[in-house]
Amino acid sequence: MPLVAAAVCPHPPLIVPELAGAAAPELDALRAACDAAVAGLLAARPEVVVLVGGGPETTLFNAADHGSLRQYGLDRQVRLWKVNCAGGERLPLSLTVGAWLLGRSRTELPRLARSVAADASPAECAELGAALGAAPEPRTALLVTGDGSACRGPKSPGYDDPRAEAYDDGVARALADADTGALLDLDPVRSAELRVAGRAPWQVLAGAVRAAGGDWRGELRHHSAPYGVAYFVASWAPA
Repeated sequence: MPLVAAAVCPHPPLIVPELAGAAAPELDALRAACDAAVAGLLAARPEVVVLVGGGPETTLFNAADHGSLRQYGLDRQVRLWKVNCAGGERLPLSLTVGAWLLGRSRTELPRLARSVAADASPAECAELGAALGAAPEPRTALLVTGDGSACRGPKSPGYDDPRAEAYDDGVARALADADTGALLDLDPVRSAELRVAGRAPWQVLAGAVRAAGGDWRGELRHHSAPYGVAYFVASWAPA
């Protein structure tokens, strides 16, 4: 089984303390949960970490590519991995934050990144995941980034939608139970209406785990919506 572990984390820019400023302590619990999830990935002794996140299109990135936090108020590049060869500023926010989270662990493991289009169908996401989960080698860990609904209250980015809480509770249960079927059943239209950034990446995860085979267990490490956006942190591993 080449897929040895997976983790789910959100990607709010404010998770980076220098961006959050005086409000940084408000997300301390979220950062700690993400750090624990990444540590769990590395404890499974993977040979490579693959980052999966949403983006404008489905794209495979080079090891030397990087993202930037400049548009969020911090003039900083976040590299995916290699610094001694040419790369471009290409990573979307989801993978930029994912690379930042992985960088906090100081691991020197090779890493790759792939974005999945926000409007990709569940079947397309599952197919992309299957290609990751069924590869014969190397031992791979997935770090999947994506936020839940952005409609949790009148001050949320998407204003208030009464469907949002039930949607997020369903995602939380699916992540806690390693329920690939529940993730693949997430409706793209409703997800878009609720401004969910994680639907497609979570469905890639589901496809990867199904292709890897065997029984998997899940652990929901964090679930909150401090700014009207749902954040989940979860760890999946073979049972």
